[in-house]
Amino acid sequence: MNPAQDPNLPATDATDAADTAATPTDTAAQLQAAQDEITALKDQFLRAKAEAENARRRADEETAKARKFAVEAMAQELLPVKDSLEAAMADASGSIDAIKKGVELTLSQLRGAFERSRIQEIAPAVGERFDPICHQAIATVPAEQPANTVVGVLQKGYSLAERTLRPALVTVAAAAQNSATAS
Repeated sequence: MNPAQDPNLPATDATDAADTAATPTDTAAQLQAAQDEITALKDQFLRAKAEAENARRRADEETAKARKFAVEAMAQELLPVKDSLEAAMADASGSIDAIKKGVELTLSQLRGAFERSRIQEIAPAVGERFDPICHQAIATVPAEQPANTVVGVLQKGYSLAERTLRPALVTVAAAAQNSATAS
């Protein structure tokens, strides 16, 4: 009896035999393909990691340069002001009018430098509401105006791009005392 015709034996066809025979070669090829893919992915990962590290390093360098030269524009604006002050100090004429005119011109240069650098004065008007972000109360005084309003400015403040550099020093109206609380 032919083993292929024996009903007790499992049926095998030609494809099963081919799969079994090709399995070691296919497995080796699949293993090699997987190893090649791992090598390629590892290379891509290392390149991406190096690129990210380079980008971080460049960003750090640019940040350091920005910090180092952040005041460069402002310094360039102030150089003519310094030159004018030195010229005033070198003036030996003794003319009060000439000195006053020189100081006025120098102050004008300084105001221009502040304007170009976006530095703005904080000079609240009398009666303006007290703002703790840009005002610093030095004292509260009794006044004939609403409480927590500016009575006087002792020193102007300055802001840079809507950020307070120095608050204006002000006196503030005190809250009116009730005659009932005094009794």
